[in-house]
Amino acid sequence: MPMTYLKTAPGQPPQTAADVADTVQLMLARLRTGGAQVALEYARTLDGWKGEITVTRDQIAAATARVPQALKDDIDWAHDNISRFAEAQRATAQDMQIELRPGLIAGQRQIPLGAAGCYVPGGRYSHIASALMSIATARVAGVADITACSPPCAGAGIPDAMLYAMDQAGATRILTIGGVQGIAALAFGLFGAPPADILVGPGNAYVAEAKRQLFGPIGIDMFAGPTDSLILADDTADAETVAADLVGQAEHGANSPVWLATTDPALAEAVLDRIPALIADLPEPNRSAAATAWADLGEVALCDTPEDMADFADQKAPEHLHVQARDLDWWRTRLRAYGSLFLGEKTTVAFGDKAAGPNHVLPTSGAARYTGGLSVHKFLKTVTWQEVDDRALPDLARVTASLSRAERMEGHARTADIRLAQATPEAQAIPSAG
Repeated sequence: MPMTYLKTAPGQPPQTAADVADTVQLMLARLRTGGAQVALEYARTLDGWKGEITVTRDQIAAATARVPQALKDDIDWAHDNISRFAEAQRATAQDMQIELRPGLIAGQRQIPLGAAGCYVPGGRYSHIASALMSIATARVAGVADITACSPPCAGAGIPDAMLYAMDQAGATRILTIGGVQGIAALAFGLFGAPPADILVGPGNAYVAEAKRQLFGPIGIDMFAGPTDSLILADDTADAETVAADLVGQAEHGANSPVWLATTDPALAEAVLDRIPALIADLPEPNRSAAATAWADLGEVALCDTPEDMADFADQKAPEHLHVQARDLDWWRTRLRAYGSLFLGEKTTVAFGDKAAGPNHVLPTSGAARYTGGLSVHKFLKTVTWQEVDDRALPDLARVTASLSRAERMEGHARTADIRLAQATPEAQAIPSAG
């Protein structure tokens, strides 16, 4: 795969530090034993929150009244897209059954999880869209109880528009609590919530580490790291648009890589020339975040052919993969490793981040090699069942006993023998198909 780097990344996204893991382990141990009281202490000291944790219906109604109608309409528009896409996904998850052989029937059922915990990040940005992506998807999947939590903003609680979105998306209850203590509240069933069967939603390093440590008895959507984005572009792409798209994703944070692979040297040089001015034009703190991400983690690679660009993308396995090149159908069928694919210059990753419909909770740090993003399927258990009658017993019991004894599992074999002995004389007389 011939390739020339016009810009390399001198740094790498930081991995979860040992002190983060240790801190989270200690906090979870305290929260597991101390419950809501310890969670409340952390909320007071770490979040600076003095109010109640559980948001009341009156508070939601008051927040809703303060949200401008135009913004509510836009939230509703995005919610409609996200829900409709999730509904289409849900329709692909079907119960089924098949008669594998006469008298041997097997099947599957799609069972929604009982309780979901949706973490909605706060901090530098107010992630309204994240509330919709996690909560609405769980609701469409059929999850009966959905607890959502988010950290307070500057001591003022959850922002009004965020509360509106969480409520519209279908949260059963909303908790004003963030960080490790928020994840613990969801996982352990604090403040009136049932313990979650699954934890979903992005967050900072402490939130991600808490989910990682709790995984096992509790499901999680994925092990999430810093967001990342790759653009593939040829000579038909517009340099200003490509540069703006890279900067737009770099503003996520100083540890968010953005990459460009192109077959056009002139485009690459034009993008490199334009990016510093676009970053400088951002407000703070976005400007500093984007500048550090671009300086430390940004890459520009010059490839010989579209196939080389596709190989580069498959190796990176980016969270967001944006193609601004001719022959979009070829790219759609060729590319194999990404969280979500954005096709054409009229598309932008920001559309997917906010309102287009497909979920924006996606695999990062190369995890797209083996998994996709959050979907209704994460909130469903695909379970199987089987039923046997006398027609299937002779062969099924014989083969089961044979394999069990070959594996030196005599107890297993005898359970098959018993079934055959209990079968009707007619079944016992059925000749073996083997």
